[in-house]
Amino acid sequence: MRSRFTGRFMACLLLLSACAGLAQAATLRLAYDAGFGGAESLDPYSPTRFFFTTQAMYNRLVRQEDDGSAGPDLATSWSVSGDARTWTFHLRDGVRFHSGKLLSAQDVVYSLYHALDPERGSPVRSTLKIMDRIEAVDRLTVRIHLKSAHADLPLLLLDQRCGIIPEGSADSIERTGDGTGPFRLVENDPEGVTVLEANPGYWEGPPGVERVEIVAIPDQVAQIQAMLAGQIDYLPSINRRQLKLFENHPGYIVQTIRTGHWPGMVMRTDMVPFDDPNVRRAMRMVVDREDMVRLVLGEGGGEPSCDTPVWAGDKYHAQRHCPQDVGQAKALLSEAGYPDGIDVDLYTSSVDKSFVSMAEVYQNQAASAGIRVKIHQVPADGYWTDTWMQEPFVATRWNQRPADQILNEAFRSGAAWNETYWHNAQFDRALDRARKEVNEKRRRELYVRTQQLLYDDGGALIPFHLNVNRVFSSKLRNLPPETELFVRWQYIGKTENEE
Repeated sequence: MRSRFTGRFMACLLLLSACAGLAQAATLRLAYDAGFGGAESLDPYSPTRFFFTTQAMYNRLVRQEDDGSAGPDLATSWSVSGDARTWTFHLRDGVRFHSGKLLSAQDVVYSLYHALDPERGSPVRSTLKIMDRIEAVDRLTVRIHLKSAHADLPLLLLDQRCGIIPEGSADSIERTGDGTGPFRLVENDPEGVTVLEANPGYWEGPPGVERVEIVAIPDQVAQIQAMLAGQIDYLPSINRRQLKLFENHPGYIVQTIRTGHWPGMVMRTDMVPFDDPNVRRAMRMVVDREDMVRLVLGEGGGEPSCDTPVWAGDKYHAQRHCPQDVGQAKALLSEAGYPDGIDVDLYTSSVDKSFVSMAEVYQNQAASAGIRVKIHQVPADGYWTDTWMQEPFVATRWNQRPADQILNEAFRSGAAWNETYWHNAQFDRALDRARKEVNEKRRRELYVRTQQLLYDDGGALIPFHLNVNRVFSSKLRNLPPETELFVRWQYIGKTENEE
């Protein structure tokens, strides 16, 4: 959902520090979709966090490595007890917040309790509430005691919202953005232009550009026009058709990446008619997923998915085939009391480049089963606050997350971002068992079980996972390899002749 693309953009400004001959006052400009309509917060744990900005200003305990595993960030090493219930993290010494405060274990303890505070409403709470007690053993050692065993805790801490904030800053952090990251705040204007400047004391060395400007451009067509006009330097995601505008052009660098990002359409299972599981199954069975990939994304634009948010590159992915079945969809609708078909309203927006075309393709495919879809295109500005999780049937998007994280964050009963409002006790129990299971084979079987339950009973239509195409200005140099853009964005530099 919203700019949830996990930081592949922001992973790139840090990899490329030490750029010899970097032009003075080099500025990197990028567009932001303004999806929260001005409610964007600089608190990394906020449900309306200002995505690009928080990625630039904060560090986590761990960062994602090329193979998807957790590697050192503010924590240099960690260990786990034999029963997988107690984890100990050792912190990097000498790191300072932008305010000058020296990082300590107390800041980490405070940050994680901030994430767990139900009054704050952080979406990451559903992932991290397995934590029972967090303590500072000494100035640079943090110990996390879990309510139950979890063999993959560092993967949960990869969440892009797990930025470390200073102790005592909960009531001010949404305005100050006081982090330890490579950029610090100059001006915050989420509906205009937000300005960041390089943190000269950053512990990994100064970033490769001196200034970042984040420009509010809600419509993705307008973002492409801004890129073509040279008004911004980076587009994190465009479709295959739009890619042709930039391919074989000396002014741009194009990359294509296989990812676990997905757009989808979700039904509120607490609202008529989607409170009936037969209706939900019928709504999903009418989709020809291969055809939808071709029509929405273009050839090679993605990989079909059978409504699982766990992508094929995750070791816990459940592999299955789900061909279109119009006859069975009609039978399910009849059983649910709709023998003559059903009328549904689908809310979408230009906030994401694939939303409108995905809705139109779905409308056409669903008609074959008597599902009459009326599409409502609402403004991009404020989509995630005014429409998403409000209307019964909406377009959504999520970035790539580890299996445990996405299953808990988006589908566990009562989770803050359980956008389908789905409650399934079997699913919750299977997740709990998977977290406790130290045997990897049995743990995988449990995660596969959760995905089967989603497929049988859930309210999320996830037709494909994306192959992401992104575009950089050729003025940028030292672009990191594909997978590294998750974590080391801060070192992209500008060419010497950029002016």
